[in-house]
Amino acid sequence: MMKTRKGYQVYPLTVAQKFHFFYQKACPKKQVVNVGTSLTIETELDWEVLKQCIYKAYERCESMRLRFALDKEGECYQYVVDKEERDIEFVDFSGKTMEEAESVMRGWTEVPFQLEDSPMNRIVMIRTPDGYNGIYLLVDHLTMDAQSLICFMKDIIELYCNTLFEDVPYPKDMASYLEQVKKDLAYEAGCKAKDRDAEFFQKLIESSEPIYNGIDGPGKLEEEKKKTGNPQQRAAVNATDCVDSALDIFHLEEEPTRRLMDFCEKYHVSLVCLLLMGLRTYFQKMNGNGDVSINTAIARRATLMEKKSGGTRIHSFPFRTVMAEEKTFLEGVYEIRDKQNEMFRHANYNPVSYFAYRGKLYKNQNGQTYEPMSLTYQPLTLREKGLDKLGGIKYKTKWYPNGATTQAMYLTVMHRPDDNGLDFNFEHQVKAVSKEQLEYMYYYLCKIMFKGAENPDLSIGEIIKLI
Repeated sequence: MMKTRKGYQVYPLTVAQKFHFFYQKACPKKQVVNVGTSLTIETELDWEVLKQCIYKAYERCESMRLRFALDKEGECYQYVVDKEERDIEFVDFSGKTMEEAESVMRGWTEVPFQLEDSPMNRIVMIRTPDGYNGIYLLVDHLTMDAQSLICFMKDIIELYCNTLFEDVPYPKDMASYLEQVKKDLAYEAGCKAKDRDAEFFQKLIESSEPIYNGIDGPGKLEEEKKKTGNPQQRAAVNATDCVDSALDIFHLEEEPTRRLMDFCEKYHVSLVCLLLMGLRTYFQKMNGNGDVSINTAIARRATLMEKKSGGTRIHSFPFRTVMAEEKTFLEGVYEIRDKQNEMFRHANYNPVSYFAYRGKLYKNQNGQTYEPMSLTYQPLTLREKGLDKLGGIKYKTKWYPNGATTQAMYLTVMHRPDDNGLDFNFEHQVKAVSKEQLEYMYYYLCKIMFKGAENPDLSIGEIIKLI
């Protein structure tokens, strides 16, 4: 076992990291774990000050200084170096069109990192053709997730504003990433909480076998039944061998978004409950079956320390609901809320162990799944302190696809900073799901959510009939 590397203490990977590590191993396109984003502001920037603030933010965030090393057995370890000494690049896109600039940044997002002993992120200061200035940031998912990325970018902005404006306070320290790693590893080594979590998920899995309900009806499952010669078959293969992916984004404007948020406030539920209710009702409509399972991402950032510690903490579990058509929309939303809360309490459990146990119990073949898609809701935006000191200056964030995914379909829902409306980001295998299928699904998902939000006492069956 590796103890030190280049004079630094090494640590094993956490469960959340292992998930990305194996995922990458299995994928022919190694950029599958790349996350690329840009943040630009409609104002002139002092590039030298910005550069110093980026170095400062590196200093304050351990996971941005993470390195990895493999031992002789191919086991992966991590360590944190003291400081980042790379030059921060500057690229001026002002002589190009926006399309050209974005195409270059998408190209950057498709370049995988060298895994061993090298930096796992890239920052470029950018000037874009539309008069905005800021940064492009690329990270490896082993080191950061969307929440920690946003946290890191906020830190840069707040440091920058603190340097230039007198009344902007110095941002609070980032929390130690390594302390969180030690906590996670102690849990993994075994404790009462881990036993409780394992018991909770085992019971859940053993209660009964889920069933695959596809995006446009039971066709995929029927195919699988024929292929396996098993009329009782309940799992199906929905991903293809081709990992090439596309990103299709549908935008819901501010006013209709507000209506959905008002519903959530009124009934004390989070938007993710409403999204899950909308999605599972869509699958129920398409398949005529109220037993619906969707993969959901859990951020595992409940405490302030976790929120500010960098790193990747996401665990993903199937979320299954079985609802009769007689159930009202609101009852469905509350059931989802209660189930979610229960799941959050046990979310430190290893998702790989979950899928392994379920696959073994129900004798699933390679690639068979019950979940047609994965959902992530990203509540965080950058609209917080720091930026308000810049007056009414507008800013934009943009995520860039890396061009590969091993799953058929991901949906990430996030707030767009310029109008606080919602972006529905569908990342999907081009061979598994088409843009037309997604347009159809998005259209009905919105219809279901608005119908339910307007008349929460309608039953699921009535909503399906009405839309």
